[in-house]
Amino acid sequence: MNWTLEVVIVPVSDLDRAKTFYADQLGFTVDHDTVISDDARLVQLTPPGSGCSIVIGKGAVPDMPPGSLKGLQLVVPDIERARAQLVDRGVRVSEIQVLGANPRPTPHPLDNVGFFFFTDPDGNSWGVQQISSRA
Repeated sequence: MNWTLEVVIVPVSDLDRAKTFYADQLGFTVDHDTVISDDARLVQLTPPGSGCSIVIGKGAVPDMPPGSLKGLQLVVPDIERARAQLVDRGVRVSEIQVLGANPRPTPHPLDNVGFFFFTDPDGNSWGVQQISSRA
């Protein structure tokens, strides 16, 4: 039986600011923006190419302190291009870091070990890792 992770709730303080950050700066697709009531709204966004989405919202999501989600990770085939794209969109990102030795030989020296990091406006933290192909 397959078990797939489909949605991660990301706690934010300002729904519109977070939607702008994830959609306009990170390039996530807005799947839906649903107003349930005056006090409840959900926005689902999906990173390009991902089978897992994030949900930000108010009133209809678990109560977590904004910025308390740490260590979310995205994977890209070209970390230098991905970093440049986010910098061009105004996202503050770390320099590319090499974490450890590549566990398998590849023609791309940053595969598996190349990372950069950023936070959303509330402080939820993200890592981006390069994996250009999988075994």
